[in-house]
Amino acid sequence: QAQLVESGGGLVQAGGSLRLSCAASGRTFNGNVMGWFRQVPGKEREFVAARNGFRVAYADSVKGRFTISRDNAKNTVYLQMSSLKPEDTAAYYCAAADTAWTTLQISYNYWGQGIQVTVSS
Repeated sequence: QAQLVESGGGLVQAGGSLRLSCAASGRTFNGNVMGWFRQVPGKEREFVAARNGFRVAYADSVKGRFTISRDNAKNTVYLQMSSLKPEDTAAYYCAAADTAWTTLQISYNYWGQGIQVTVSS
């Protein structure tokens, strides 16, 4: 059974940076898409970024500030977040799919437990 575990969240001031990590175990996702989503209480979970071996996508709200990367040898995906804003405050979720590419939340099969990122103004 595949498991995804996020780490690296926390509290940061506006303008600062954080790097989230998501370590997968139980299987590899080298040929599959992995991504990040986020959710604020009372709102729907939203897409942040996704990456496979040759394609990457970002939500407009994070383009130019966030970078998703993968280390297949470590079966890990990262989200480098820079120039953070208070509106980036959310629970961030790592996800993986049994397909090569998708940005649709419903198509992701495996999810981490989520990790909180809080950006203070």
